Amino acid sequence: MRGKEGPMDGMNIAMADAESVTGMSLSVVIPAYNEHGAVRSTVEDVRANLAPLGIDYEIIVVDDGSEDSTRAEAIASGAIVDWNDVNSGYGATLKRGVKRAQYDYVAILDADGTYPARYLPQMLALCRHQDMVVGDRGAAMKNVPLVRRPAKFILNHLASFLADRKLNDLNSGLRVFRRSELIPFLPLLPQNFSFTTTITLCMSCNGKRMIYTPIEYGRRVGRSKIRPMDFINFTILILRVITLFNPLRVFIPLGLALFGLGIVKSVYDITQMNLSESAIFAFLAAIMIWSLGLIADMISRLHLRP
Repeated sequence: MRGKEGPMDGMNIAMADAESVTGMSLSVVIPAYNEHGAVRSTVEDVRANLAPLGIDYEIIVVDDGSEDSTRAEAIASGAIVDWNDVNSGYGATLKRGVKRAQYDYVAILDADGTYPARYLPQMLALCRHQDMVVGDRGAAMKNVPLVRRPAKFILNHLASFLADRKLNDLNSGLRVFRRSELIPFLPLLPQNFSFTTTITLCMSCNGKRMIYTPIEYGRRVGRSKIRPMDFINFTILILRVITLFNPLRVFIPLGLALFGLGIVKSVYDITQMNLSESAIFAFLAAIMIWSLGLIADMISRLHLRP
């Protein structure tokens, strides 16, 4: 968080930001569903922070079949407006916007007022030497409802373990990409809220240059669209994506668990002077799972990695 700045300090910061993004261009994609109360102010916030940079930029609002005046508000804001005829999901909306984007770098930003656009110049500058820069909400996650925090904690740690890399913020809605690095993954990205989770895993599992930068996270305008059942969907998604790109991170621990169970059962059976079928089945299951993991890893290396 910045301290108090005088007029001259603010001018110096703006000049520094402008110099650091010289020669770059940015498409900002804003997905919106029933956000009539916040979408215009979000567009204005983005414009106010990008216009002083003197770079080529565009603001694309994609209306996901809203039932209110979101589309009208977006048009009134002066942004480029595209839309889904019916509500198709957060991921489908972002994919439409990314395909519509024309510039080298793409930023995504929610329309509900939770992500301040003032971070965009800094994130764009960082992305000059990265493939993706993600806004890390960190301590600002205090604005996330208490009931959702345990689920986020579990998902972040599960994803970090499976991706073999610390992922500070798995599904932050503020990030800047190189468009050329994002496009190959679009067919893999889901239609719903899992878009940001999936692209984080895709980038991290494929050795792309990805860094986090601290941001503030505000209170949203309107109601959240995430449901409790999405926790299960996110968990399945993490396992699916990791199995796709780094299957041994799933199959090896699972096989070890069964192998360990077989050892424990064998020791117990020996003390009872009776080796049971369950111990043998545990060893065989471990060998089968490891074999499947090796096959999946070979398929991944041959066909799936960009």
